[in-house]
Amino acid sequence: MEPNVALSFKETVANLANREKPLSNLKLVYLSNLEPAKKVLLEQVWVAIEVKRRRQIMSRLVELAEDNFELNFDDIFRYCLRDEDAEVRCTAIEGLWENEETSLLIPLINLLEHDSSDRVQAAAASALGKFTMLAELNKLRQCHASRISRALLATFGDTGKPLEIRCRALEAVAPLSIAEVATAIMGAYQSDNLKLRASAIYAMGKNCSPSCLSILLKELGSVEDELRYEAAVACGELGQEEAVPYLVKLTNDRDINVQLAAVQALGKIGGRVAKEHLEQCLSHPDEAIRDAAKQTMDELALGEDPLNVWRVV
Repeated sequence: MEPNVALSFKETVANLANREKPLSNLKLVYLSNLEPAKKVLLEQVWVAIEVKRRRQIMSRLVELAEDNFELNFDDIFRYCLRDEDAEVRCTAIEGLWENEETSLLIPLINLLEHDSSDRVQAAAASALGKFTMLAELNKLRQCHASRISRALLATFGDTGKPLEIRCRALEAVAPLSIAEVATAIMGAYQSDNLKLRASAIYAMGKNCSPSCLSILLKELGSVEDELRYEAAVACGELGQEEAVPYLVKLTNDRDINVQLAAVQALGKIGGRVAKEHLEQCLSHPDEAIRDAAKQTMDELALGEDPLNVWRVV
C-alpha cells in the first residue's frame, strides 16, 4: 500500500466522525473494496459516529455506487445491516440491491422476521424478491429457494403483521411458480382490502401465469385507479397480445400514472397494433405521454434489432 493512499484512508475514516467536516466524494471512494484491516478500522470508528452523520454517509455511498459500477461498498452495507438505526439498516439493504450472494439470505430473513422496524422488515422482504427470481430461473439451490419461500409466505400469512410488510412479502415471493404462491396471490386478490388486492395484481404480473390474464383484463376496467395501474403493469409482464386493445383505451385514462403504465405495457407486449398506437401517442396532448411513447418505441426497436435502433422523429 502506498503511503499517501494509507494516509488518505486514515484521514477519511477520521473525518467520518467529525460532523464539522463536509463529506467529500473524493474521500469516500477510499471506502470501496475494503481490505480486512481497513474494514476493522472503519468498524471501530463507525460506532462513534452520530446517527445523522451515519445516515448521510450511507446515502452518499449508495449514490456513488449507483453512479460508478466500479465502486463497491458492500462490506460497509453488510456491516450496517446490524446498525442500531433503522434508517441506516434500510439504506444498507438498498445498497445491497444488486448483490446476489446467497450469504445475504440469512441476514435478510432475520431482518424480515425479527427486526424492530416495520420499514426494515418491508425492505428486507422486497430485497428477497431478487432471490426468488433467481430461484425461479434455477439459479439458486433448492434448499435456499425453500427457505426463502417459507419465510416470505409465513410473513404474508401472519395477519398480525402490518399490511405493508405482508404486501411486500407477497410481491417478493410472487415469481415462484409453486401452488402455495398461487394460493396466496388469489387469497390476497379476494380480500376486501384495496392495498392487498393491488399487491395481488402486481404479484400476478411477477408470477407470469397466463391463467391470471382474465382477472387482469377485468381489472383494467376497475373503478380504482390503483388497480387499473397495477393491472396494466402486470399485463406488460405477461406479454399477451390479447391485452393490447384494453391497454390502448387506457392511454387516455383519467389518471396519468395509469396512462403511462399502459404505454409502457404496450411497448413490452409489442406487435403491430401496439406499435401503431404508440406512434399515435407521439402526438398526445400530454408531454409525459409523448416522451414515454418515444422512449418505449426506441426500447422496443432495440429489442427487435439491437444493431439498428428504430429512430422516431
